[in-house]
Amino acid sequence: MPTKVDEAVKKDMTAEVAEWIEAFDEVVANDWEQGAALLSALRTRAREAGVPAVGEVVTPYQNTIPKHDEVPYPGDRPLERRIEALLRWNAMAMVHKQNKYDPGIGGHISTYSSQATLLEVGFNHFFHAKYPSDKGDQPGDFIYFQGHASPGVYARAFLEGRFDAARLKNFRHELRGEPGLSSYPHPWLMQDFWQFPTVSMGIGPLNAIYQARFMKYLENRNLIEKTDRKIWAFVGDGETDEVDTLGAIGLGSREKLDNLIFVVNCNLQRLDGPVRGNARIIDELEGTFRGAGWNVIKVVWGSDWDELFARDHQGLLLKRMEECVDGDFQRYKAKDGAYLRAEFFGRYPELLKIVEDKSDDELGRLHRGGHDPIKIYNAYKRALEHKGGPTVILAKTVKGYGIASAQARNATHSEKKLTDDGLAAFVKRFDIPLPEGAAKDADFYKPDDSDPAIQYMQARRAELGGYMPSREVPPSTFVAPKLDFFKTWLAGSKDRAISTTMGFVNMLNGMLKNPEIGKLIVPIIPDEGRTFGFESVMKAVGIYAPEGQKYIPHDADMLLGYSEKKDGQILEEGITEAGSMASFTAAGTAYSNYKIPMVPFYLYYSMFGFQRIGDMAWAFADSRGKGFLMGGTAGRTTMLGEGLQHQDGHSPVLSGTIPTCITYDPAFVYEMAVIIQDGMKRMYEAGENCFYYITMYNEDYLNPAMPEGVTEGILRGIYKFKSSSKPAQIQLFGSGPILNEAVEAQTILAEKYNIAADVWSVTSYNELRRDCLDTERFNRLHPAEKEKTPYIVQALGNAAGPIVAASDYMKSLPDALSPWLGSRLVSLGTDGFGRSDNREHLRRHFEVDAESIVAAALSKLARDGTIKPKVAEKAFAELGLTTEGTGAAHA
Repeated sequence: MPTKVDEAVKKDMTAEVAEWIEAFDEVVANDWEQGAALLSALRTRAREAGVPAVGEVVTPYQNTIPKHDEVPYPGDRPLERRIEALLRWNAMAMVHKQNKYDPGIGGHISTYSSQATLLEVGFNHFFHAKYPSDKGDQPGDFIYFQGHASPGVYARAFLEGRFDAARLKNFRHELRGEPGLSSYPHPWLMQDFWQFPTVSMGIGPLNAIYQARFMKYLENRNLIEKTDRKIWAFVGDGETDEVDTLGAIGLGSREKLDNLIFVVNCNLQRLDGPVRGNARIIDELEGTFRGAGWNVIKVVWGSDWDELFARDHQGLLLKRMEECVDGDFQRYKAKDGAYLRAEFFGRYPELLKIVEDKSDDELGRLHRGGHDPIKIYNAYKRALEHKGGPTVILAKTVKGYGIASAQARNATHSEKKLTDDGLAAFVKRFDIPLPEGAAKDADFYKPDDSDPAIQYMQARRAELGGYMPSREVPPSTFVAPKLDFFKTWLAGSKDRAISTTMGFVNMLNGMLKNPEIGKLIVPIIPDEGRTFGFESVMKAVGIYAPEGQKYIPHDADMLLGYSEKKDGQILEEGITEAGSMASFTAAGTAYSNYKIPMVPFYLYYSMFGFQRIGDMAWAFADSRGKGFLMGGTAGRTTMLGEGLQHQDGHSPVLSGTIPTCITYDPAFVYEMAVIIQDGMKRMYEAGENCFYYITMYNEDYLNPAMPEGVTEGILRGIYKFKSSSKPAQIQLFGSGPILNEAVEAQTILAEKYNIAADVWSVTSYNELRRDCLDTERFNRLHPAEKEKTPYIVQALGNAAGPIVAASDYMKSLPDALSPWLGSRLVSLGTDGFGRSDNREHLRRHFEVDAESIVAAALSKLARDGTIKPKVAEKAFAELGLTTEGTGAAHA
C-alpha cells in the first residue's frame, strides 16, 4: 500500500529564470546568430537529459527581425517613394486605359499594387544584372516575377526609357502591326525582355528551385564561375496552394541552396476571397518552410507599428493580433481607421489607451510590413547573408494597395479600371503631377530624363549592372558532330537483338566521350536509370551530388557501382517527373541564361511524360528551351505486364500540341542517330528555337544498317523501308516496333494471299502533318502560283493502292494525314486502356499485330473491289481474328 506523503515545496525559480534571460539577452545583443546557436545547444542538451524540447515551427505573429537589429536604409527614401508612385500610376493606367477602350482585354492592377515596394527595394539595391569578374562579366541574378505583376515591370521599363508610351498603349495588343506587350512574362513573345514564364501557377516557384540547383551544378562542374548570384522567386500566397509551388521545397534545404530566395507576397487574398479566411496563411507557410529546413523571415508589420509595440508592456498587442485570422485582417484593412480603433484595439481598454493620441486617419494608414522599405531591405539583406540553405521571406501586404475602392476587398483581383473619382483619388494619394483631364484619361507620365528621380533610377541600375529583366542570346559557337561520328550506330546491330533504348544509351555514352560536346551534355533521369540500362553512364560520368559521396556504396567493388560525385554529370532526380522537367528547363535554357549551350537528354517513362508535365512542357517552349525528351519504354504494347497505368498510347498526340516540339517515333537505332545529329545541328549550331521528343522502346530485335538515301525521309517523316518484289497493290505504314509487324504482314500477304505490299517507315506523323499544313496554307494564299505538293504525297509518288497505317499509338495520329490521303487511309492504333499481358496478346487485343494488319489490308481491298469479300472473311478465320465483340477502345 503506497505511503501518503506531503507534496514537496517547489522552489521559486522566478529570480533564477530572470538571470538566465538577462544572460541570454546579452548574448543576443552581441550577436543574434550566437544566440541561435546557444538555443540549439540547449535543446540538444535537454534531449540528452531526457527533457522534452520540441522546437517551434511557428513563431509569434510579428517581424522576425526586431527593430534594434535593423540597419539604416541606404537609399534616398523621398526619390524612391516618388519613383514607386510613378510606377504605380503607369502600371494602373496601362490596364485601365486598355480596358476602357477595348473592354474585356483584361490585365491586373491589384497584384502589382501589393508588390511594388517589394520589387522596388530589390531593383534599387539587390537585383544584379551581372557580376564582374577576372574572366569577364558573369550571369547576374535571376528573377521569377509573379506573372500578374507584369504591368509594374513594364512601367519600370517605360521610366527607364526601354519602352515608349506607344509600346505601353499596346499592352495586350500584339497583332496590331507594331510592337506590343504580352499579357504576362512570355519569352517567346518578348525574347529580348522576359527570361522566365511564370504565370501558370506553381511553375515559377518549382522552376526557380531547380534553377538554383542547376546553377550550383554548373559551378561545381566548373562550367561557370562561382559568384554571389541569387535566384529570386516572387510568389503569391494563394499560389502556394498549387502542388508544384511547395512540392519541391525539400530539395532547397537538402542541397543547401543558399542561392535561392522566395519572396511570398502575402496579400492574404486569391481571386475569389481570402487565402485562409479562418486562419493565418503566414503562420501556415512559416511552419511548412521552417519544417522543410528553410530560413524563414517574416515581414508582417511596418515601422509605424514599432512605436505601438514599444508602448505595450503587457503583450496585449501581439495577443490581439494572434486572436485575429486573415479574414479579420482583410476586414480591418477594407474599412477605415475608426473601425480599426473600435474593432481591433477596442477589444482591450489597455490597447485603446496606447492609440488614444492617434487620429483615425493615422490608424487607417498603419502599414503592413510588405509596404515598408526599411523592413524589406533588412529582410533582403538578412537573406543574402544567410548561408547553408534557402530563405523564404513572408511579406504581409495589401492586395489593391492604394486603390481606395478595391484594396483588401474580395473583388480586388478582378479590378480592371477605375472610375473618374478613383483616378482622381489615385493621383492625389500618390502625388502624380497630371492635370485633371490627363488624369481622367489615365495618360502615362514620365518625367524628363534630367529629373532627379529618373537619374536616381538609372544610377541604381548602372551600379547593379544594367536593366532587368533582360534576355540575351550570344552568337552560337556550338558545332554539332557530323553524321559520320554516329557511324557505329548507323551500321546496325549485326546479329544481336537490341532495343532502341539500349542503342540510345550506347550512343549517349559515345557523345559523353566526345571532346567537343561531351561536357555540355546533361543526362537527366527520374529514378529509372537502371530500367533504361543506364548503369554504364552512371559509372562513367557520375551522378551529381553537391557533397560528393559520403558513404561507401554496397556495390563499390563492382564494375558498375553506384557513383555520386560533386562534379557528377547526371542529374538523378528521384521519383519526380515535374522536378526532372524543371531541371530539363534549366539546362535547356542555359544557352541564354548562362551563355553555355548545355544539351539536356531527359529519359523517362513515356507514359509519365507529357501526360504529367504538359503545362511545364508548354512553358519550356515559351522559354525557347532546347534539348531532347527521350520517352522510354514507349508505346501501348511494349511494356508487357505493366498494365493500364504504365502503357503509353498517346504521348505523340499530346506532344503535337506544342508548336516547337518536334516528335519522332523511330523504329531503329540508325533513325534515332540521324534525328539526334540533326537536332543538335538545328538547335545549337543553327540556333533554331525548338526541342525534340523521341520515343524509345524496350523490345529487343535486330536493327538493320541504314539503307542508302533515306536521311531526308527519316527527318521529314517517311521513307520506303522495304519494297515488294512485285508491283505493290497496297502500302503498309509502320512506326517504332510495329514496323516489324508491318514487315511480317508484308510476308503473310505475299505468301498466303499473293498480294504485294510495300512497307514504309513513318518516323513522324507530326512532322508530316505540319508540312501538309504549311503547304496547304501556301497554296491557299497564293492562288496564282504553281501549287505545291506536300512531302507525304511526294514521297508516295505513284505508289498504288490503299494505305494501312499501324503504330503503337492512338489512331488519331495517322488519321491526322487523312485530308491528304483521303479514303486510301486505314488507321490502326492502340486506343483504349492498357492491359497486363505479353506483346503478342497486347497487339492482338489492340489489333496492331501482323495478322490484324493483314486483315485490315484485305478488308480494304475487298471494299475497293480488288478482291472478293469472301476472300477477306475466310482470311479472318485463318488468321484467328475475332470479328465480333467490343473493340479495345471501349474495353
